[in-house]
Amino acid sequence: MSATYEPVTLSRDVIGILIPQGTKVELPEGAQAAITQALGGSFTVQVEGHLFRIEGKDADAIGKEVQTGPDIPQDADDATLEKAVWDQLRTCYDPEIPVDIVELGLIYECRVEPTEDGSRRAVVKMTLTAPGCGMGDILVEDVRSKVLALPPITDAEVELVFDPPWNQSMMSDAAKLATGMF
Repeated sequence: MSATYEPVTLSRDVIGILIPQGTKVELPEGAQAAITQALGGSFTVQVEGHLFRIEGKDADAIGKEVQTGPDIPQDADDATLEKAVWDQLRTCYDPEIPVDIVELGLIYECRVEPTEDGSRRAVVKMTLTAPGCGMGDILVEDVRSKVLALPPITDAEVELVFDPPWNQSMMSDAAKLATGMF
């Protein structure tokens, strides 16, 4: 499911993250909302004229199914695991733009490395479309939690960087087409 406009009634109190400020707000049971984006396991809903991001773990509050992470074997080889990490990054979306952060060109580096105990750690360097974006910490945590959902990954270092500054030329052609910039 991608961009949409689906009216819903909240079935329970739920924490929503105000977009673009990044402030957590408790949305009350019974509130009327409309799902405006459902991508990557999280949802953007409009309530009383404001946009909020609702985490996938709270999907039941808007009548949706809570999604589970991918099934990757504990002994996956490095190439398989690195592909799985990139696939997880492709499930992370800016709540206002219906394009994943990889296609937007926000991932500057992604690698998987072994740890002393034999597990693996992921290292991700990423940026934002605008340095002052209030959703930055939310997106970083989304990346971290989705990468850590891969069983062989026991540590995820996600660093937010602004050099080089992001610009529209970093977007894939598909992202430019989806956003009308192509």
